[in-house]
Amino acid sequence: MPTRVLLIRHAHVENPKQVLYGHLPGFHLSAKGREQAAELGRKLRPENIRMIAHSPLERAHETAEIIAAQLDPPPPLEVRPELVEAEFSRYLQGVSFALIPVLRPLWWVHKARRGWLEGDEPVGEMARRVLDVADDLARRFPGETTALVSHADPLQAAWVVLDGRPETDREMRRKPVHRAAMLSVEYRDGRPALVS
Repeated sequence: MPTRVLLIRHAHVENPKQVLYGHLPGFHLSAKGREQAAELGRKLRPENIRMIAHSPLERAHETAEIIAAQLDPPPPLEVRPELVEAEFSRYLQGVSFALIPVLRPLWWVHKARRGWLEGDEPVGEMARRVLDVADDLARRFPGETTALVSHADPLQAAWVVLDGRPETDREMRRKPVHRAAMLSVEYRDGRPALVS
């Protein structure tokens, strides 16, 4: 059996004011998000998932719980702070998406060159947080399937690095990981070898 780690983005969030929620507490899954997570869990039943690691933020935790509840037996959950949202989102959080370029002018610098500003992780650094957790799961559960639940930017960064693409904002947006979607990473000889 191959060793696989599923990299899952949290499901849809209740966000009536359409703000960037970043690290803010109190942003839970919407009814649509709960259904997305349940559907993904049902699709993953044949995978025999042994463990689900997740970000400590509510939306990721709830997604992991709902997925696990669909599985038989439900796998244990593990909080991993490394899977948290991008650090730069702390600067942007609480602002409506449309007003970010106006009210948060450092956003322009972030878009031009990630990592230049204090508190703005370079793509590779953000990816490493996610991939370190994936590598740990693969090492702890050889020949089995595990999963992790994180957020858009960290997962996008991991995909950029896994693909060997340039670590730019353009590449971060080119192939999005949608809500309640996942990347499957197969390990060979302890290293990621196949991404789908």
